[in-house]
Amino acid sequence: MAVNLVNVEAVTKVYGTRALLDGVSLGVSEGDRIGVVGRNGDGKTTLIGVLSRLEETDTGRVTHSGGLRLGVLTQHDSLDPGATVRHEVIGDLADHEWAGNAKIRDVLTGLFGGLDLPGFPQGLDTVIAPLSGGERRRIALAKLLIGEPDLIVLDEPTNHLDVEGIAWLAQHLRTRRSALVCVTHDRWFLDQVCTRMWDVQRGAVHEYEGGYSDYVFARAERERIAATEEAKRQNLVRKELAWLRRGAPARTSKPRFRVEAANELIADVPPPRDTSELMKFANARLGRTVFDLEDVTVQAGPKVLLQHLTWQLGPGDRIGLVGVNGAGKTSLLRALAEAARSQGDVQPAGGKIVVGRTVRLAYLSQEVTELDPALRVLEAVQRVRDRVDLGKGREMTAGQLCEQFGFTKEKQWTPVGDLSGGERRRLQLLRLLMDEPNVLFLDEPTNDLDIETLNQLEDLLDGWPGSMVVISHDRFFIERTTDKVMALLGDAALRMLPRGIDEYLERRRRLVESTVSKPAAPKSAANAAPTATTTAAEERLPAAVSAKDGRAAKKELQRIERQLDKIAGRETTLHQQIADNATDFGKVAKLDAELRELGSERDELEMRWLELAEDA
Repeated sequence: MAVNLVNVEAVTKVYGTRALLDGVSLGVSEGDRIGVVGRNGDGKTTLIGVLSRLEETDTGRVTHSGGLRLGVLTQHDSLDPGATVRHEVIGDLADHEWAGNAKIRDVLTGLFGGLDLPGFPQGLDTVIAPLSGGERRRIALAKLLIGEPDLIVLDEPTNHLDVEGIAWLAQHLRTRRSALVCVTHDRWFLDQVCTRMWDVQRGAVHEYEGGYSDYVFARAERERIAATEEAKRQNLVRKELAWLRRGAPARTSKPRFRVEAANELIADVPPPRDTSELMKFANARLGRTVFDLEDVTVQAGPKVLLQHLTWQLGPGDRIGLVGVNGAGKTSLLRALAEAARSQGDVQPAGGKIVVGRTVRLAYLSQEVTELDPALRVLEAVQRVRDRVDLGKGREMTAGQLCEQFGFTKEKQWTPVGDLSGGERRRLQLLRLLMDEPNVLFLDEPTNDLDIETLNQLEDLLDGWPGSMVVISHDRFFIERTTDKVMALLGDAALRMLPRGIDEYLERRRRLVESTVSKPAAPKSAANAAPTATTTAAEERLPAAVSAKDGRAAKKELQRIERQLDKIAGRETTLHQQIADNATDFGKVAKLDAELRELGSERDELEMRWLELAEDA
C-alpha cells in the first residue's frame, strides 16, 4: 500500500474578497504523478504553495509525513546571484565524483545540451547574476532534479525549455520514483507524465484519473451528464476530444478512457478544420503569392543563421516552425515581417523576398506591446476595430471576441494596467486578430495562457482563413493548429518534416549522438569552432553536392510539397464521400481504390522528398 506523503484537510485560502481555495481536501501518496490545471487566477499556484507549506492557510491544515524530503520549483528562484552554476547545481563534489554519477550527467545533458554547458560563457563556472530568467530557471530545475526528494512540486517547469528539453524532462520524470505534483499548461507534457489530474475551479479542486486526454473525456462526460456548463465551453471540450480520439499526430500513448463512450460523445463532431474550404477562401483573400524566398541569407549581427534558403509560404499554409534555440526561428519571421512592412524594399543580407501585394500581416512577437495602462480592455480592442470578419460568414463584435478570449463583461472594464501577464498576452493577440489580417506570425503564442484559453484560441484559429506560421515549444498547440512542421536544426537550412515533431526529435537525437561519438576539435580564442550541431550536419553533407544542385533540390522539394498538399486535400474529400455513400458498396469500393492509389503516390513522394532533403 502506497505511503501517504501529504494531506490537505478542509483548507480555505482567501485573497481580498475572493476564496481561491474553499474547504479543499486532498492527498498525495508515493508514486502519484499529478497534473494541476485551471484558468489563470483560479488558484493553481496558491494550491501548490499551500501543499508545500510555503503559504499559510486561513483555515484547515496541511500535514507532511515524517522526514518528507520536498523539492519545489517556484516561478521565482532562490539562487545566490554571486555563486557559480557549479556551486548551485553540483555543490562541493569533485569533478571525478559528479562526472561518474549517471544521474548528474543525464540532468546536465538533458537541460543544458552537454556536460560543459555549451550555452553558458564559462560553462559550469559561469556566475549566475548576469544570466537571464530562463537560464536561472533551468539551473534551479537541474539543482532540484539532481537531489533525492520524495515529492517534487513543479510550477510551470516547461517554461523556457525547447521541444527537446520538454521531451527529455517528460522521460526523466516518468522514470523517477519520486511523487510529482506539476502545474503546467503544456498538454502534451501532462499526457506523457501524469496519471491523475487536479482541476482547480472556483475554489474547488476536482480530481480525475489518468492524464490530460482522460481528463478531457471525463470532464466532457461530466458536463454532458450534469448539464451545468454553458454550451460553448462544452463544445470546445468535445471538439478537442474528437481531435484526440481520431488520431492526433505524434500521440505516443493511447488514452485509457472507454472507447465506446468516447466515440458516442463525438459522433456528430466534425473535424477541427475544413482544409479544402479554408484553402479556397485563403486563395481568394491572398492570391497566389504570399512570401517567396529565393536564395535568402538571414543574419543576426555577424552570425549567419540561414543560408541559400529557397522557400515558399503559400495561401492557406499552416506551418509549425521548430528548432534549436538560436537557430534563427524568430530572425526568419522578423526578416519576413520587415519585407512585408516595406513592401519588399527592405531585404535580408542575401537573396530576395517577394511579398504578395494583398498580404496583411499580423505578427505576435515574444515581447508584450505596451498599452496605455489607463485604457479599459474593451476600449483597447475597439481602438483597433468595432467588428471583425472571421470568414465563412462569421462576424463578431469587439465585446463578443473579448468574451471568446476569457474577458467577461465585467473584466472588459478592467484597466489594462491591472491585468496579469497572461491576460495582457491574450489582449495583445486579440488586438492582432481584430485588425483582420490574412497572414499570422505567432512567436510563442502560448506563453502565460491557461488551457481553457488555449482551447478557445485553437477553436478560433480552426476557422481562420489565411496563412500562418507558429513558433512554439508547446507540441500540443503546434500539432493541433498547423498542418505541416518545418525545422531549423542549426545547420543554416530549413527542412520540412513529413512525420512532424517525432521526426524532429529523432533527427536531433542522431545529431547529438554523432557529435558525442566524435572527438572534440580544439578551439582557439581567435577562431572559435562552429556549434556542434552545425559541425555534425556539415560532416554528413556529400562533398559532390554543389550550391547549384542544392538550389535545384530545394525547388524540387517545393514542387513535391505542393503535390503532397493536393493529395491531402483530395484524401479529405474522398473520406467525406465514403462517409456520405456508406450504403452504396459499389461506389465505396471505387472511392476506396482511389484512396489507396493516392496513399501509394504519397508514400513515393515522401521517399523522394527525403532523398532530396539530403541534397538541399
